[in-house]
Amino acid sequence: MDLGIRGKKALVCASSKGLGRGCAEALAEAGVDLVMNARGAEALEAAAQDIRDRFGVEVTTVAADIVSEEGRAKVLEVAGDVDILVTNAGGPPPGMWSDWGREDFLKALDSNMLTPIALMTALMPKMIDKGWGRVVNITSQSVKAPIAVLGLSNAARTGLTGYVAGTARQVAPKGVVVNNLLPGIHATDRAVSLDTGVSQQQGITLDEARAQREATIPAQRYGIPEEFGKMCAFMCSQHAGFMIGQNILLDGGATLSTM
Repeated sequence: MDLGIRGKKALVCASSKGLGRGCAEALAEAGVDLVMNARGAEALEAAAQDIRDRFGVEVTTVAADIVSEEGRAKVLEVAGDVDILVTNAGGPPPGMWSDWGREDFLKALDSNMLTPIALMTALMPKMIDKGWGRVVNITSQSVKAPIAVLGLSNAARTGLTGYVAGTARQVAPKGVVVNNLLPGIHATDRAVSLDTGVSQQQGITLDEARAQREATIPAQRYGIPEEFGKMCAFMCSQHAGFMIGQNILLDGGATLSTM
């Protein structure tokens, strides 16, 4: 399928690996030029060069912490006028409700709510001027069904979801389409971190922890960044113009919900 976005320009955050890289690759395959961001310069440049070599698109890299004001300003200066924004940032650590204080919540809000909002605030006005834009926020299945040990993530990402619900409907008449993409467990570093925690808690191997989690997923496996990226690219395409303010689950059926 031709996604109709060849020649567009996208900013993809946290895109040197994992789900962000999956999104960057799928957009590049569709002919989109990229601004890729991540904190680690070496991994970022390696990913960017691989994408240049494979897809022949223009790729600009910005090594910076997108959550910090300084890093975000650096990324926005380089990105300039983009047609597509994919927001993404690592989730806060798991734990118990009694583990967290005010500073923990503020850090989670900065990373998983306020940073995406700041990026949308900065970049959507130019999309509105052009009458076309796409925003995909990578959030989590936990906004549909909270995960007990991810209370910080549950809180921050649900706040972003509420913001998008209203904002998406305000900018839709201007041709700007905003949606959220909700991953379940995927084969990324985040999955390794979560499975490591389970293995240490239960005294089992990492492979046993993964098998235990896979058994709870109807698809009986973890997702992969490539298929996640393909869904992201479709949500950024010309064909997604009637999808407004939606929360699209990609979790292998793990979330028990009819809606």
